[in-house]
Amino acid sequence: MKVNVLMPRTRTRSVDRFGGRTAVLALAVTAGIATTSGMAAADPASISETITAAAQPSENGSHLTGITQESDTEFTAHVYSAAMDKDIELHVLRPAGPIEARPTLYLLNGAGGGEDESGIDWKDRTDVVEFFADKNVNVVIPIGGQTSYYTDWQQEDPVLGRNQWTTFFTEELPPVVDSALGGNGRNAIAGLSMSGTSVLALAESSPGLYDAVAAYSGCASTSDPVGQAYVRTVVEARGGGNTHNMWGAVGDGGWAANDPLLHAEKLRGTAVYISSGSGLIGDHDNLNAPDVQGDPSVLAQQIVVGGVIEAATNECSHRMKERLDSLGIPATYNFRARGTHSWGYWEDDLHDSWPMIAKAVGL
Repeated sequence: MKVNVLMPRTRTRSVDRFGGRTAVLALAVTAGIATTSGMAAADPASISETITAAAQPSENGSHLTGITQESDTEFTAHVYSAAMDKDIELHVLRPAGPIEARPTLYLLNGAGGGEDESGIDWKDRTDVVEFFADKNVNVVIPIGGQTSYYTDWQQEDPVLGRNQWTTFFTEELPPVVDSALGGNGRNAIAGLSMSGTSVLALAESSPGLYDAVAAYSGCASTSDPVGQAYVRTVVEARGGGNTHNMWGAVGDGGWAANDPLLHAEKLRGTAVYISSGSGLIGDHDNLNAPDVQGDPSVLAQQIVVGGVIEAATNECSHRMKERLDSLGIPATYNFRARGTHSWGYWEDDLHDSWPMIAKAVGL
């Protein structure tokens, strides 16, 4: 079902970008649909209509442009980003039944953004749909932004285009999601690999917006030689982009300004989860693994290449722990003795971090 959106001309209230505790809009949305909640429970199609009617634009005009419903709990939505001047696809999971005030978990993909030639995202490679089926949280999985580090780029890139992801995730998307899904202003964000760096930077860029942040197999540093090499490998070698367009020349202030390790103090008060394997062969490095699918050559690559990458993120993650420890900022760590850079471990990390995330968002 495709629903065209007619945006209202006026707004009764905007959502505070730092509104981690602002539930007024969410309560208003819930009250507004109270008379149709029974219908929404009985008729899944009405949920799409309710979401569409409730959706409000952000302060800069970003707005819901369409929604396709796969079931009463799964949707594909499109939100126009004014900062990037394009629609961003979102995979949305919500609990069954009527729309009610709930927290939101933003679940970011890795370097491929779920849009590269593999088309792999959280829904393809993990049990995320089944895992959240009985949990009282809205889950939003953005599709796009491959090899962009989900940051605001200084210039448009000839290959990777116009990237203003920090603005999208902190200013444009939350008001739209909260109004459309009845979000209660409590948010968490989690990411893997490339976005394991990004989620830490996003949480630091808007203290108070996210109650919890979880970084799986990411590298927190971006401005030291190791971090620079990691970023350039992702953006340039894999994505074909130019990091000069992202943060300027290597060593310029943009690199340090976006370094989560340097700005770790801004995570104070946020629940933090950091995980990484050692790079050694582990339980998910076998022919039955989700990334392998019985192919010996793929398994060999996962063990060799995935092992090297995970060993690097492991070193980065331990340095982030040292930094947080030095600042007296508590965090939850899961440093596995074995495990490569692959989806089986990230599914485990999602399960393992969920109790911490749930507590932080009030569940």
